[in-house]
Amino acid sequence: MQNKPAAMGFIFITLLIDVTGLGIIIPVMPQLIEQLIHGNLSEASKVSGWLTFAYAITQFCCAPIIGNLSDQYGRRPVLLLSLLGFGIDYILLAFAPTLGWLLVGRIIAGFTGASFTTASAYIADVSTPEKRAQNFGMIGAAFGIGFILGPTLGSVLSHIASGANFKAWAANVPVLGWVDNITVRFPFLVAALLCLVNALYGYFILPESLAASNRRKFQWVRANPIGSLKHLRKHPAIMGLIASLILIHISGHAVQSNWSFYTMYKFHWSPAQVGYSLSFVGLVIGLVQGGLIRWVLPKLGV
Repeated sequence: MQNKPAAMGFIFITLLIDVTGLGIIIPVMPQLIEQLIHGNLSEASKVSGWLTFAYAITQFCCAPIIGNLSDQYGRRPVLLLSLLGFGIDYILLAFAPTLGWLLVGRIIAGFTGASFTTASAYIADVSTPEKRAQNFGMIGAAFGIGFILGPTLGSVLSHIASGANFKAWAANVPVLGWVDNITVRFPFLVAALLCLVNALYGYFILPESLAASNRRKFQWVRANPIGSLKHLRKHPAIMGLIASLILIHISGHAVQSNWSFYTMYKFHWSPAQVGYSLSFVGLVIGLVQGGLIRWVLPKLGV
């Protein structure tokens, strides 16, 4: 494959923008839901839980389908469509007049949210055995950096959009002028812009990684998420690792999905304070995955 450095750089940027976009909207999502349901923070938290569930169940059902499509048509179109899907999701969140729009946006994001899986497959396609571990390390690095940048950027954008001068300027800009409550929704527009610009950049830069000779036709048997879980039973050695990962992700997402609501309710934090606290979490993740793990593993082993 030609232009491997540019391709790997794009994959890193794609993952970085995905996590940054998520981090941008986390601090302001509670206010957006409150605005749409005309309710309090407690009611907004319940709605957020259902929106997160809609995203997760859609991704669970569709990720094997997207993965099989990438096996047939290649990684490049799937990655680009994933970016477009996230961009559309953020646009819907920015302009949503009702809660139903948020639900549709989250379902679209769940359907196209296979960028991490497809990016992993892309890395496996282009990596030599000696470079594979290093290249896969980009995923953790992108997550850590994105979770540092995203919440901070979301806090800054929300603060900027709350200013009287910005509101006066935005009212005269065609697209921004159509947005109700620009203070809350401006970060969603920036997240959408990041995804769409990255998709455009990838259209011209990203080469295909999966050779035609290595592709296989789409089969519903392999696209069944339940079938994928049953397939794991053939490998009992990794079942313990899978169970550990499930518990880790449950605990991680439980904190992530409730952090904004809890701190706003318990400590009356502003979106900016929520964003800065999450950026600190991202910094710790980056330090652990980028530094501590490399020091601990040789001493203690896997």
